[in-house]
Amino acid sequence: MNAAISADADIASLMESLGRAAVKAARVLAQATTQSKNAALVSAAAAIRLQAPTIKSANRIDLEQARARDLSPALLDRLLLNDQRIESIAQGLEDIAALADPIGTKMAEWTRPNGLLIQRLRVPLGVVGIIYESRPNVTADAGALCLKSGNAVILRGGSESQHSSRAIHECLLMGLRAAQLPEAAIQLVPTPDRAAVGKMLSGMVDYIDVLVPRGGKSLVARVQQEARVPVIGHLEGLCHVYVDKDADIAMACEIVKNAKLRRTGICGAAETLLIDRAALSTHLRPVIAALLDAGCEVRGDESVRAADARVVAATEQDWHTEYLDAIIAARIVDGVDGAVEHIERYGSAHTDSIVTANAQTAERFLANVDSAIVLHNASTQFADGGEFGMGAEIGISTDKFHARGPVGVEQLTSYKYIVRGTGQVRA
Repeated sequence: MNAAISADADIASLMESLGRAAVKAARVLAQATTQSKNAALVSAAAAIRLQAPTIKSANRIDLEQARARDLSPALLDRLLLNDQRIESIAQGLEDIAALADPIGTKMAEWTRPNGLLIQRLRVPLGVVGIIYESRPNVTADAGALCLKSGNAVILRGGSESQHSSRAIHECLLMGLRAAQLPEAAIQLVPTPDRAAVGKMLSGMVDYIDVLVPRGGKSLVARVQQEARVPVIGHLEGLCHVYVDKDADIAMACEIVKNAKLRRTGICGAAETLLIDRAALSTHLRPVIAALLDAGCEVRGDESVRAADARVVAATEQDWHTEYLDAIIAARIVDGVDGAVEHIERYGSAHTDSIVTANAQTAERFLANVDSAIVLHNASTQFADGGEFGMGAEIGISTDKFHARGPVGVEQLTSYKYIVRGTGQVRA
């Protein structure tokens, strides 16, 4: 009992020291020049490339331990760092450096009849806490986005990626040192102890201004339930593709296949396929066959099963399921209104797509589907900050308050009002 109390006290002391350092660093970053922030990012990118062998060696340790724990293929894919992904991390840092600096941007300006000049300016949030699981690239993306937006960040990665995250974090520190910015601007929680997560959620209100969870449904749900500071997050990516009767069949096959199978373990992967009842005789068989032939399991309703003997019977639970695997649920709906109704009932307000050549139908879908990202004739796998030109993103927010969709540099800011007078007093 005494040992447990001591361990908890040690974790609390550790986290509070990180919090104090982050608050101090945030004050410096809020006033840091664009040039110094960009220099840190470019130097960090160079360090990532130079340290690629070290990063891959650390990643191999994480992968070996993950396989020993029998993690799913989807989680192993999220964890994997190869030459291409490491280069992508470095390029992402440079892309973020190339973005416009939002801090100090004048969002609006007006003068009142009494002569007061009022300005609304972008400012950092302060200290951001980010809790994530098996993706070590989040260490770089999140650290870089917070730095560019003038925020200090406390990163708590999953135990399964701890060696990879430490190697990447060291490269970020190299960048900060080169630019003479405080190393506490980007801190990585040095312990896998889960008590550290609990402390971030409810015991650091004096230090952390906002929390961003990035991981599975259970992690995000816990953060949203227990956090005592604002949260930017989403529970799951239950994404849909609706194939309309006016869709080009070849295009529909390619989009559906890419949306589901390009990377099955990401939150933008399609989990449900909806097909217009008016397209049963034309579109159903080729679209379903494209998935099945590519190795995807299809779980369908009665009409979908009738199209191909390889289709497995779907249950009610399938319409609620984020598989993150080569599995998709498929059902027939009554046109675009039926698709909207299904998405409204089962979707997670993440990303949904329509495939159609009918512009009027497309606009009806885009206007009525209330998701963070709604696409026309494009794969749901474009739900990504990098693909949006944001350099990278911390995650896809399904919130309606503050940030929605890809959370990039601009979404990690707030604003304040500057009021300039000439001696006015209020009557």
